[in-house]
Parts: sequence; C-alpha cells; structure tokens
Amino acid sequence: MSKWIDVCHIDDLQPDSGVCALVEGRQIAIFYLPRLNAVYAIGNFDPFSEANVLSRGMVGDLGGQLMLASPMYKQHFNLQTGICFEDAAISVPAYPARIDNDRVAIRMSE
Repeated sequence: MSKWIDVCHIDDLQPDSGVCALVEGRQIAIFYLPRLNAVYAIGNFDPFSEANVLSRGMVGDLGGQLMLASPMYKQHFNLQTGICFEDAAISVPAYPARIDNDRVAIRMSE
C-alpha cells in the first residue's frame, strides 16, 4: 500500500535544481522543473560514491530522457525510473511526485 505525503510548498524548491527532504525517515532528492511544471523525486543516496549527495546534482536531458548527473563521479540517473544510464543494473529509488495547490507531495510505499 502507498500514500501521498505532503512535503513542502513549491516555493521551497529551487527551479531546475534539487533539494533534499527527510520523508518518513528517508532522504529524498526533489527536483523542480518549472518549464514542465513538474517535480521528480529519487533517493538521495549515490550508490557509486556511497554518499547522500544526489540532491546536489545537475538536471538535464540525455537522449531525450530527463536525467540527473551525480555531483561526485558524474553517473547519470533517469529522473523518472532511477536507473543509471551507464549501468542499468544500478538504480536509486524513484518516487511518484506531484504538485497540488502549490504543495509538493511524494507517494511513499508502506
């Protein structure tokens, strides 16, 4: 079962950048892309550097897919699936996220 968790107001996010939020004990990297009027959420833990740093990465596009470049060793993760572009066997958790009445919510599994 899953539930939507209210995390913050949209104004708490930096456009085209990431922030880290502690949601139900998990570090979640949240990215706001205003030109798409969308938010994306993935786990903040970088499996390559073994550090909680993904919220500090750069967002962009790789082959037409939204991605995040890790600030450490520059691996690229798909913002929608969490799968690493360079090694599909490696991924980070990806969470459904939405904007509703200027509030950001993330769907978490129980």
